[in-house]
Amino acid sequence: MSITMGTTLASLVTNKRRVSALKSLGIVTVGDALTYYPFRVTEPVPLRAIREAAPGQQMAFAAVIRDMRVVPMNARRGYRLEATVDDADFARSRRVPGSTARLTFFSYRKSYVDWVSMRLRAGTSVVVSGMPSEYMGQLQFTHPGILTVAPGSAGAGAGLEGYARGAASGNGAFAGSADPYASAQSAYPPAATDPSGAALKYGADTVQEALTRVCRPRPVYHASSRISSEHIHETILGLLWMMGARTSSTPDGQLAGAGSAGIVAPTTDTIAVQNGEEKSGTIAESGAEALSQSIPDVLPESVRKAKNLMHRAEAFLAIHDPASTARFKEAIETLRYEEAFVSQTSLLKARQHAHKSSAHPCPLNEALETARASVGEAAAEPSTQPEASERGAATDLPDLPNLRDRFIASLPFTLTAGQSQVVDDIAADLERDWPMQRLLQGEVGSGKTVVALAAMLQAVGAGYQAVLVAPTQVLAEQHYETISKMVSGLTLAQPGAKETDAAADVEGAMGASGASTVSSSKVPAEIPVTLLTGGMKLAARRKALAAAASGEPGIIVATHAAFSKTFQAPHLALVVIDEQHRFGVEQRESLNAKTDDGTTPHLLVMTATPIPRTAAMTWFGDLDISWLTELPGGRKPIRTVVVNEADAATMGRMFAHIRARVDAGERAYIVCPRIDADDEENEGGSGVSAAAGSARGRAAASGSSARTAAGGRATRAAADAIGIDDPYETFDENGETVARPPLHAVAEIADRLQKLPQFQGIRFATLTGRDKDDVKTQVMADFAGGETPILVSTTVIEVGVDVKQASCIVIFDADRYGLSQLHQLRGRVGRGGTNSWAFLISRAEPGSPAEQRLEVIHHSLDGAEIAQADLEFRGAGDVLGDAQSGGKSSLKLLRVVKDADMIADARTRAEQLLAADPELAGEVQLAGAVLDFTRGNETFLTSN
Repeated sequence: MSITMGTTLASLVTNKRRVSALKSLGIVTVGDALTYYPFRVTEPVPLRAIREAAPGQQMAFAAVIRDMRVVPMNARRGYRLEATVDDADFARSRRVPGSTARLTFFSYRKSYVDWVSMRLRAGTSVVVSGMPSEYMGQLQFTHPGILTVAPGSAGAGAGLEGYARGAASGNGAFAGSADPYASAQSAYPPAATDPSGAALKYGADTVQEALTRVCRPRPVYHASSRISSEHIHETILGLLWMMGARTSSTPDGQLAGAGSAGIVAPTTDTIAVQNGEEKSGTIAESGAEALSQSIPDVLPESVRKAKNLMHRAEAFLAIHDPASTARFKEAIETLRYEEAFVSQTSLLKARQHAHKSSAHPCPLNEALETARASVGEAAAEPSTQPEASERGAATDLPDLPNLRDRFIASLPFTLTAGQSQVVDDIAADLERDWPMQRLLQGEVGSGKTVVALAAMLQAVGAGYQAVLVAPTQVLAEQHYETISKMVSGLTLAQPGAKETDAAADVEGAMGASGASTVSSSKVPAEIPVTLLTGGMKLAARRKALAAAASGEPGIIVATHAAFSKTFQAPHLALVVIDEQHRFGVEQRESLNAKTDDGTTPHLLVMTATPIPRTAAMTWFGDLDISWLTELPGGRKPIRTVVVNEADAATMGRMFAHIRARVDAGERAYIVCPRIDADDEENEGGSGVSAAAGSARGRAAASGSSARTAAGGRATRAAADAIGIDDPYETFDENGETVARPPLHAVAEIADRLQKLPQFQGIRFATLTGRDKDDVKTQVMADFAGGETPILVSTTVIEVGVDVKQASCIVIFDADRYGLSQLHQLRGRVGRGGTNSWAFLISRAEPGSPAEQRLEVIHHSLDGAEIAQADLEFRGAGDVLGDAQSGGKSSLKLLRVVKDADMIADARTRAEQLLAADPELAGEVQLAGAVLDFTRGNETFLTSN
């Protein structure tokens, strides 16, 4: 059977429980297993005789079991197993006197004690690794690592001297050419059996092999309660053996020969297929060749040699069976550079592909400089809220040459320098006949909506349609109202036509049907603005769909309804995606197929999630990137307070403060990560959805959006139940997840707060992603109007909710959120120019990394600084999450902060390669890797 990276484990591993456990970690294929990298590697264990032991210092030695006993613990239930070991022969090889030590095991399970006692029978040869301590005057090893050695095995005569010459370099040499255990092994019965009658399995065939395995660096993997790090390692080594690897990696960059430590062949009760069996008891000469054929290199040979990197097969072997920690680090660097090179090549090819597509050019009628001068003369004083400002009374606008500039002249404030620059950049993009792909990043309140509206009016003025897609109905309705008011009075007529203020007509149309109508009159008409959401009544929805399908120039504001098959916009020239990380690539791509003439719409994606420039160049290398860094005047800084939940006095003062602000006519948000306290089936040990199924997986949901984990797809229930982006799982030294307190829930907190004396007489409302759209709209209206001045919600309010009276936000379980998400939530308050507060409720231990993270956001309001810290805390992985919308990220090692120089180097080399070979015809493996990366990381390629 030919084994490749795409071969499924289910066809290779006979232990179905292990297959299931690995699947829960996202390991389904051989490729998944080989790229499931250990998070650390242990240092080599030094060899020492028992007499050389130093308490508290790790060591390994070979010995023989002299006696063993099981003692019931009367004071408490359970058993203690004690075995005495004698290292006389091993100590003699180190030229020191032999001695004895005690191995101690504790367990409540009789089955475990029976299993250990069967393997530690008197006369058994073992290799022990552990940390010694002293108990009642005797040296003791508590729960040490044990490898039992098979009795009378072939090859035992190789002796410890051979081991000293080979794999034990640096651990001390052994004297003598004969195996000092040969006599002891020959005294064993041919094979021991356990009580069930099955033959016992031994950890190694020879003492030499056992010492080699124990003393070498050991990879440690993120594990779970279903599968240990050791079993993960055992499975991966078995797969490498089946693919042809027979020996460990060596420092010269080649696969080692027969003289080095070998990979143990997997047993047939673990692995179903064993490829390339040894011939006549010798290691197959083609082992290195076979592994290289099964795992071909991805990097071009010229790049690999120039960077002095390993072959891909050698790197996998050096990671999962390292000869030294230095070798392990070298292999990690090799595969890290491979990720950088593949990702940058993918981004560059995506950019090339976009430039080959055709788009509708949307020209301006006159040079921008002339229009800008006219606009500057007519502009009024700046406003404190440019994104949401309403157009004032009708004024006499200058006869500007195009619709976009007439809109800018109508604004009651001047654009900031940053806004003007971005507007000009977008205008230049829209005038081309190939599609714009631009990312617009800006803090909350920096004026992204005005910039986007200017772009949409440029498209409308050129005779085309523009669509603005928002992630929630609440946000879509806010955009609809804002845009309708800002374009009221503007017409599609040529300069000089009389303009009238028709805001009342627009609002009347919205009240009647939730959507404006498209005028069929030939006289100058106002800009049609159409609202399309999934929660609209059927008649209003049909009317909105008909307006879009008419193809007449106008603006369409939509939610996910724009991705449905019933939505048609035949003259669509521009798509604006607001809060782009809320949408899957399949949804975004569906809009690209809406035009009947084969053109691709221009694309403008916007985000308020702060992303450092180094990260943006990494994640969005296929896009042109614009930043809006200037904030409008008049906004006061938000005061951020971190509160320990166990501090009852401070919690009480906080609630009293919130009551005082409510009595002053202000509003308060209370944010919880879960909906229901009893949703245990949707909660993992780390506060992440169990649908993720792994320590590495994470699920998050806000509103109707859900991110899925590396190991599986989150269910709708999981998505609705967990609204937290928890990128900081906690692991113990063995890679297993550490249990943490359950997350707070909306229903639980709302019930508790309403019973507090501070909130007597105050009405509460709740809002979650499970609520229907019409319920959400009503809840937000009551909250904004003051009927329910306190809103307890999930992170559904994270994006776009704009209630100017909101001055306080309380975020429970703040230590479990990403910093960028906390920054987003904090931006929901202080939007009306009043003093505002953000209270971060934490259960983090003092001095813990979680507490350090909260200190960052406590002391900073700078989104870029916070995002930089977020990346540094998370280490590897994507700033916006490891996976999204069912996709699975191929990036597992690359670090956007620390590896910025590596990414830049990879991009330069990828550009050179593509310049010489645009289709990668000469690099078949790289072309395949780029295709695989693109398929699994569409969100990466279209602004994650």
